[in-house]
Amino acid sequence: MAKITIEEFQKLMTEELPWAVENGLRLEAIEHGKATMVLPYSDNMLRPGGTVSGPSMMALADGTMFAVVLSMIGHVKMAVTTNFNINFLRKPMPADLIAEGSIIKLGKRLAVIEVTLFSEVSGETKSREPIAHATGTYSIPPGR
Repeated sequence: MAKITIEEFQKLMTEELPWAVENGLRLEAIEHGKATMVLPYSDNMLRPGGTVSGPSMMALADGTMFAVVLSMIGHVKMAVTTNFNINFLRKPMPADLIAEGSIIKLGKRLAVIEVTLFSEVSGETKSREPIAHATGTYSIPPGR
């Protein structure tokens, strides 16, 4: 069972992560060590060539990593990214982006997470062809 609910995470984003709310980022599912987030498509996400920009995908991946960490440690605002790596695998279509994240390792002071991003296809199903894969490390403050 997750140590934070979807509603609690959305409230935290509203209060502490206005950039996420302004871009429409939303948590779809959360369980202990896993989270699924969606970034709704917007024309302002596009870069030349009609592809979704890297910064949009990176924001979604990092937001998902934050949700994964909080699913395991609870409401800890100062859990922060200390390392982030992303591989762009395919050109994403101009559509909603879906991120599926999971914990790789949770220690006392660090959490290592991975996230796979997908493009939504025709508004109903998502392609199982990943468009990006990210890994990251979060620093967890003492006394959480």
